[in-house]
Amino acid sequence: MIEHLVLFKVKSEASRADAEKMVLALRSLAGRVPSIRELHCGTNFSNRNQGFTHGLLVTFRSRADLDAYSDHPEHQRVVAECVRPIVESIVVVDFESS
Repeated sequence: MIEHLVLFKVKSEASRADAEKMVLALRSLAGRVPSIRELHCGTNFSNRNQGFTHGLLVTFRSRADLDAYSDHPEHQRVVAECVRPIVESIVVVDFESS
């Protein structure tokens, strides 16, 4: 399995509604991108978050499936419309799991 972990730092001027819209849009990808095996997204409640306000964890069967997700038009649309406008920084970690 391949795990795709993304940490988002939402801009301080972004509204709660915009942040919630981002979370809902990211969650909706699970039903729209066939290569997704499992997807979780939500608000980071850790007191060690270093400013990263939200997280996304997506599981794929293979690296090819991760690539298909990255290139998928729905993923590209959500990133362009709901993520980029309100996010100042991201960290991405991709790793193999058992």
